[in-house]
Amino acid sequence: MTTFSELGLQQQLLDAIALLGFENPTKVQEQAIPQILNSNDDLVALAQTGTGKTGAFGLPALQKINPDLPKVQLLILSPTRELAIQIAKDLKSYAKFQKNIKSVAVYGGSEIRTQIKAIQNGAQVVIGTPGRTLDLIRRRKLDVTNIQTVVLDEADEMLNMGFQEDLDQILADTPAEKQTLLFSATMPKAISKIAKKYMTNPVNIEVGERNSGAKNVEHHYYTVQARDRFEALKRLVDMLPEIYGIIFCRTRQETADIAHKLKKQGYEVDLLNGDLSQNQRDDVMKRFRTKELQLLVATDVAARGLDVDNLTHVINYNLPDDLEVYIHRSGRTGRAGNSGISITIVHTRETRRIQNLERMSGKDFIEKKIPSGEEICGIRMLDLIDTVTSTDVDEDRIGKFLPAAMEKLEGLDREELIKHFLSVEFNRFLEYYKNAPDLNAKGKSGRNDRSERGERGNRGDRGSRSRSDDNNYERFFINIGKRDGLNPVRLMGVINEVLKGDKPDFGKIDVDLNFSFFEVEPGYGNEMIKSVKGIKFEGRPVAIEESKGGSRNNKRGGNRSKRKRR
Repeated sequence: MTTFSELGLQQQLLDAIALLGFENPTKVQEQAIPQILNSNDDLVALAQTGTGKTGAFGLPALQKINPDLPKVQLLILSPTRELAIQIAKDLKSYAKFQKNIKSVAVYGGSEIRTQIKAIQNGAQVVIGTPGRTLDLIRRRKLDVTNIQTVVLDEADEMLNMGFQEDLDQILADTPAEKQTLLFSATMPKAISKIAKKYMTNPVNIEVGERNSGAKNVEHHYYTVQARDRFEALKRLVDMLPEIYGIIFCRTRQETADIAHKLKKQGYEVDLLNGDLSQNQRDDVMKRFRTKELQLLVATDVAARGLDVDNLTHVINYNLPDDLEVYIHRSGRTGRAGNSGISITIVHTRETRRIQNLERMSGKDFIEKKIPSGEEICGIRMLDLIDTVTSTDVDEDRIGKFLPAAMEKLEGLDREELIKHFLSVEFNRFLEYYKNAPDLNAKGKSGRNDRSERGERGNRGDRGSRSRSDDNNYERFFINIGKRDGLNPVRLMGVINEVLKGDKPDFGKIDVDLNFSFFEVEPGYGNEMIKSVKGIKFEGRPVAIEESKGGSRNNKRGGNRSKRKRR
């Protein structure tokens, strides 16, 4: 087995690694570190979440820094401040024994003057989100003309979040002669375009199969009616007394709603989304890492950069709009040699998306049944008994209280004592699940057997839906398009954010330069049109109208050519 000392790292870095307890490099580290150290070639590395990518680029990049030059030489870009903070923390640990190497994390939501001061104090390493990094460059507070290495970490997610233009402007200011390292969990076409545009004959490293999930993660799914989704979630959590996991949601509002409902019912849970301040986020993560919280309800964006290795479960409250994001989510469990389970709650129109995931990931998805109320009560009763029987008894300390307890309980026989004992902790489950209905969806025929949302995870297959499927959707016009930074994922995000309660199923989405057309299931039109009034997308007022024409097979004709940009 390869050791870090065989990869060409200097002794200061090896000492830091040893202090952290790392003995052997991961596969991506084993391949990337010597390549980065021994050449100035650009590199594209495809590796899943939790495979040690930070060490793969951070260790060799630190070794190449000139500690006597107080200029920014290494720039690392990440999609979220959480990930930027985590990378900065890791690099600080790696550089523990290197002299005169300073680093700073720059991101929005924190005092910019403090970050500027840290840069001006001679930082050689800057780890930042694209928005704050570009802001500092424009203010002439961040000089990137001495950059030797640029790292694009989680590059696929940066593009999903709409940072393409920011990346273009940042990279345009860096020297032509530099080493560019692109790390990504997936390799969509947009990433390939970045590689072609900003990299020169990059070396390619691919660890594991493309778009495949972690090897030691099981994938389960439960099919319910859309209206029963939360109740199904509650039963799954009750079925798993020892669960320690993340519940993924599409929108910030959904995280708030679910966390509030679960907390109200006594669960140790909190949320993580873009509405929290940095101090609030730090507090939530501290409580989650110390297991003061058993569950974390999060959006995909907010969960980027979370470094928690021992999660037992990931629960997809709903499938992500982009099925490749599922790979990121499921990779949060089954890390550091542990096994894990990824659970997905789907409704009856999403079963084909599960089949798409199976094809894309090469994994089998096991269909499970939502347990009945009686089954939940049985599981919780046995868990309570296990907890009691496994609790250590301190004879010396408890002995003096036993006589009074025995006297108090002497009127109860063994069976009565057990009944009372169970009821103390168990009555709320018995009451809640009294006459609980069966939540499992009945059958998957007819409309239930078609793909939800036009098989959003496989955009190229949209046209394969039959015309009979078209009748299940209503078509709408929205006055924003590619020029505004809109894409199908962001469009669905806009709609889901403004709608309260249940979210619609999406069909075909056509994003043009100045406007877009999209389909949703019937019944949401009036609320959707009313809800977007007064909101802005990238500074532009949003308007939605019902589309009376504009056949998808006549994309440039009909009413579309007459629409004017508002």
